[in-house]
Amino acid sequence: MLPSPPTIGLRLGLAAIVAALCGAAQAGRAPGVAAIAAAHPLAIAAGEEALGAGGNAFDAAVAISATLAVVEPYASGLGGGAFWLLHRAEDGRDVFIDARETAPGAARPDMYLDAQGKVVPGLSLDGPLAAGIPGEPAGLVHIAERYGRLPLARTLAPAIRIAEQGVPVHTRMQLGLRFRQSAARNSPAFMAVFYPGGEVPTPGALIRQPDLAKTLRRLAEQGFDGFYRGPTATRLVAGVRAAGGIWSAEDLASYKVIERDPVRGVYRGVTVISAPLPSAGGIGLVNMLNILDGFDLATLDGATRKHVVIEAMRRAYRDRALYLGDPAFSPPPIEQLLHPFYAAGQRASIRLDRATPSAALPAGPSDGSEGRDTTHFSVLDRDGNRVAGTLSINTWYGAAFMPPGTGVVLNNEMDDFTVREGVANWFELIGSTANIIEPGKRMLSSMSPTFLESERGVAILGTPGGSRIITMVLLAGLAWIDGADAETMVSLKRYHHQFLPDTVAYEEGALTAGEISQLEARGHKLSLSPRAFGNMNVVTWDYANGKVEAAMDPRGRAEGRVY
Repeated sequence: MLPSPPTIGLRLGLAAIVAALCGAAQAGRAPGVAAIAAAHPLAIAAGEEALGAGGNAFDAAVAISATLAVVEPYASGLGGGAFWLLHRAEDGRDVFIDARETAPGAARPDMYLDAQGKVVPGLSLDGPLAAGIPGEPAGLVHIAERYGRLPLARTLAPAIRIAEQGVPVHTRMQLGLRFRQSAARNSPAFMAVFYPGGEVPTPGALIRQPDLAKTLRRLAEQGFDGFYRGPTATRLVAGVRAAGGIWSAEDLASYKVIERDPVRGVYRGVTVISAPLPSAGGIGLVNMLNILDGFDLATLDGATRKHVVIEAMRRAYRDRALYLGDPAFSPPPIEQLLHPFYAAGQRASIRLDRATPSAALPAGPSDGSEGRDTTHFSVLDRDGNRVAGTLSINTWYGAAFMPPGTGVVLNNEMDDFTVREGVANWFELIGSTANIIEPGKRMLSSMSPTFLESERGVAILGTPGGSRIITMVLLAGLAWIDGADAETMVSLKRYHHQFLPDTVAYEEGALTAGEISQLEARGHKLSLSPRAFGNMNVVTWDYANGKVEAAMDPRGRAEGRVY
């Protein structure tokens, strides 16, 4: 049972006051330089172009997001969803733009099950039935109209130009195409764009996307109606339904972007501003930090420090599964989950000498999140406006499906719902009824665009990485709080625990031989990951010396810029 102490509103109110005072103190500060960190140099160049044309960080965010849709079609796009965390310097306002996908109106909880109630393999991953109603195009329009200075025709121009002229195939793009080739054969339009001649293209070959350019141009000219009504919407619905999907014109026309208050917390003098539901990121991040606040991490040896961080991860991911989903459908006990008293109760069950088996915690399934090929960018402009944006279509190339005549690669985010209780999704995670499929519902996410603020300065961060996103942001955040710079944050070796499976996954070099021995002696099960974790992009601003830094993850580095 979660505690409901009479002081809960007071305690959370004090945290909000601290955050407001911090924001007020920073209002009026201006770095005088701008910085962009993103996963592709053409996206960075698009952001620079917007800033150079007199735009602000929000215009740059629109330009970067749209360009990533063209140059990283395996990771994000107009057929997917996005979260953008915005800070407006003139009044210190922080706002979270929720453009997450929604379940179609004809969706139902058993839509991926056979007559015996068993999950049909691949049905929630491949083809148009796996796709939620896209939110990213509506989000781009929303940000441009409410926060930007430039017209969409200006901010979308780089993406349109690149789609027409072509983007060179690089290794990551090619790997994804090899992985999705079998599923893609069911989408002739997808094959025509990404498999010229029916074969995986060679590195350096140009991929031109003329239909996507036309779709972007309609969006630029007509705004929301240019995608969600009219010719684009007609082609989307027709293509989806012809291939067995369930979208309707009403699903598209009724899509809504939601502005939400970010999740806030305070950890050792640092204000944490992060993603609210339907992302589990902010709640999980603040929950873990609240647990860790009861330990003096600086005095612990390496193995013990990692042990308590892992135990905090374990408990936060358990709560994520039990309580979290779209707040419009199953309101969770957010105040309790963020309360220091609740964290104290979780902390009390942590032994320094022994791992807590997940089975020993009160039972609850764990839920999944979007895929490995999500993307993230961070932007700071000269006036101090900032954006942390995380975009996704879920797994590599989403559903590997493109409605003819649109150029739009559809997401497979429906797999982020609980398809059936007790059955693992793509990320070896299982879900609860809080995240069950319902028409119009937003599937639970892990995308965690985050700001950290203190007297020292600001860090703007986030990463792709599916269920591992929240723990990657936690580790980078702890490093920044300890004094690390942007380059150190993105270069950290990472480890992760998500309650179930009851295993610590870690990158090569994240744990020393001695730490591995000590953690195993405590009862932890360890698994060396065969792949790297994430692709973090960070911008930091140091108030004392005015230094601004942009750092890209060495796991997938682009050439970030400060100027």
